[in-house]
Amino acid sequence: MTATLDDEVADLRRANAELQRRLNEGLAREAATVEILQVINSSPGDLAPVFDAMLEKAMRLCGAAFGHMQTFDGEHWHSAASNAVPQAFADFRKNNPPPYGPGTISANPRR
Repeated sequence: MTATLDDEVADLRRANAELQRRLNEGLAREAATVEILQVINSSPGDLAPVFDAMLEKAMRLCGAAFGHMQTFDGEHWHSAASNAVPQAFADFRKNNPPPYGPGTISANPRR
């Protein structure tokens, strides 16, 4: 009987730890969203700080060492923000732009 009770307590502790992890992740996402909205509010008409904030928050949430964000104007990709990108990667992207263009991105990716 003691083993069963100990097993149940251990199961409850694992479940509690998982719920706490999910809560912490949700709170981190919520805080990042608030910070980005504050940047949007303080930068009317200037998207550069917004893209920088979005990339920084995404990197933090994902634990990424570096990040690069691009926008697509319907024909071409444009660099919107970069953070801690290794120089070799930056040089490669500068000399080898992505081969994406019309028809390479679908509005409905499940097709």
